[in-house]
Amino acid sequence: MIALYVKIDDDLAGSARLPGRPPKLSHSELLCLAVMQAMLGFHNEARWLRYTRTHLRHLFPYLPGQSGYNKRLRAALPRIKRIIRVLARDTDFWHDTVWITDSTPVPCGMSRPTVKRSPPADEGRGRGDA
Repeated sequence: MIALYVKIDDDLAGSARLPGRPPKLSHSELLCLAVMQAMLGFHNEARWLRYTRTHLRHLFPYLPGQSGYNKRLRAALPRIKRIIRVLARDTDFWHDTVWITDSTPVPCGMSRPTVKRSPPADEGRGRGDA
């Protein structure tokens, strides 16, 4: 997690700082939390924030409430996409020519009307038919 934060913080080092008081949760910390949420498979923001308060409190001096976190995430969406792309390019798989796909078999023609209407492929032909 610390390596992820350092990578994100280094990438954002050239970004212009917005005027006004700096936020309690830095942009780097927010992006780190967002990427970790995705990587750890937390789909629910409330559940993720509860987890961070319980297990990651020592790493983040300030954790926003759910509405503040959601508002900041929506505003940071372009940066999040960019960071995910930067992280993906940093892996060996980015330049790999082999793609992994889902090969889960999907049953087709299993509905009752379809089964009644069409015979299996073996029954429709005789031995000499082409």
